[in-house]
Amino acid sequence: MHKTYIFDYGGTLDTGGDHWGRVIWHAYERAGIPVGEEQFREAYVFAERKLGSEPIIKPSFTFRETLHTKLQIEMEHLGINEGLTKVLDDLYALTQKQTAASREVLLKLRETATLALVSNFYGNLDTVLQEFHLDNIFDVVVESAAVGIRKPDPAIYKLALELIEERGKATGRRAKLGNERREERGDAVAVIGDSMKNDIQPAKELGLYTIQISGEPWDNINTTGISADRVITNLKELL
Repeated sequence: MHKTYIFDYGGTLDTGGDHWGRVIWHAYERAGIPVGEEQFREAYVFAERKLGSEPIIKPSFTFRETLHTKLQIEMEHLGINEGLTKVLDDLYALTQKQTAASREVLLKLRETATLALVSNFYGNLDTVLQEFHLDNIFDVVVESAAVGIRKPDPAIYKLALELIEERGKATGRRAKLGNERREERGDAVAVIGDSMKNDIQPAKELGLYTIQISGEPWDNINTTGISADRVITNLKELL
């Protein structure tokens, strides 16, 4: 068991390792949305870039409101006028089920370990965590929109480690957090995420133990040239 677990959020805790683009595409398929996969992929990227560059998502937005906004941008880009509610309800039900399952694992891990969350998100992560009853589980939460650093920059993980260490000193819970050489710290810190580029690569650059949760990827090409120390397909394997 590791003393500290640093989790990714999107694509890890809310989809169980499946890339959100693939998750949304399959919901389009189930709803019979008249669009080809390549058209959808272009619209998905368009929406992600728009949400990342413009302050569209407000801190008070729930995940359902965030997902509604994302789908609306996609469908407007595609010129589609029907089916949004059907896709939204489908995806939200899946997300509720997956986050509930993730919560059970997190609560069990929390009994013996420090938990942290490092996420590229839109500035409303606190609201989303409350929505899915994931608040008060993590000792440290680092959100890209709040700190001005985005993965894959290793600096966001360095910040998380600093905050974990500060919290440990304040609470009397001391743990090795990675300043030692890897063979000396015994893999005390594990980073768990779905993305090789955003999660695994920067964590490995810092010498941290890495666990990839592997589901359905956006594509099958690993451009990082690295591999995770461990690969799982379900968070329950951490137990």
